[in-house]
This record gives sequence, C-alpha cells and structure tokens, in this order.
Amino acid sequence: MSENTTAARERDRIEKEIDIAAPPERVWAVLTEPEHVGAWFGHGEPAPVDLRPGGTMLLDHGADGKFPTTIVTVEPPRRFAYRWASAYPGEQTDEGNSTLVEFTLTPVGEGTRLRVVETGFAGLRITEERRAAALYESHVNGWADQLANIRKYAETGETDGVDGGAGTDG
Repeated sequence: MSENTTAARERDRIEKEIDIAAPPERVWAVLTEPEHVGAWFGHGEPAPVDLRPGGTMLLDHGADGKFPTTIVTVEPPRRFAYRWASAYPGEQTDEGNSTLVEFTLTPVGEGTRLRVVETGFAGLRITEERRAAALYESHVNGWADQLANIRKYAETGETDGVDGGAGTDG
C-alpha cells in the first residue's frame, strides 16, 4: 500500500469518543429526541426526527443551512447511525453526496462511553463553495466540539453554545 493510499484511508474516517456521566438511556435520548437534538446540534428549536431506518432527522446548521439526514440504524440505547450530506444543504442523502455518522453507546460504570465514527470522505462529491464546511478537517474539529457539547447537555441540560454541529470549527 502506498503512502498516498494510507493517507487517503486515514482521512476517510473520523473516530472520537468521550465518557459521559449519564446512563446510556439519557445519552440515547439526547442523540435522538427532537428537543434534545435541537439543543446540542441546532439553535434550540426541536429538530424533526422520524426515528426509524429510512426516516429523516433534520439538522439545523444555522447560516450554513438545514440538512435532512437519512437514518440508517436505530438500536436503542446502543447504536444510532445516519447519513448526512454536509456539502448539500437541503438535499436528501445518497452514497455519493454524504458521509455515514455512527454513534455507539457503551455503559461504563453509571455512565456512558459515546463513540462517534464518521466515514466516507474519500468518495464525497463536494461543491467548491461548500468545501470548507464539508471537508474532513472541519468535521474532525466539529466532532471534538460536539462531543463536548453532548456531554455537557446530557449531564446538565445546558450547552456551551457550540452552534451548527459537526462540520464547523465551533
């Protein structure tokens, strides 16, 4: 395998995890229920969520637009996954315009270890005007911010005001 192939594979996958002092059922609710998604990802307004494989969850990214995600996996309270087209505000997802975001919740003592994996950057079609918001680099920074925001929200019901979700630098 060449160095370029290895580098491309490494830049195709983001993996982050964080420990949260709340049970998996609480973290699951934060990730999937409209009033909670709207608080940690959006602008405080409930986010429409049709919580089933093939359903849609609308992520409000502020000035960058609203993103209808396609829900892929719903296994409460352990696994949740969706596809989102961060380069295409307002458009439904397909294999070429979206990445796959997967959350895994693992009980750790009385809390939860939350792991997020986002894949699919290598094959992503990105318009020039959306490159900064949809590239791997912005999502790496965005997920670091969002996991901290999810933790604070799950533990206290408050957010740090990180606005617009993974795909922004905060």
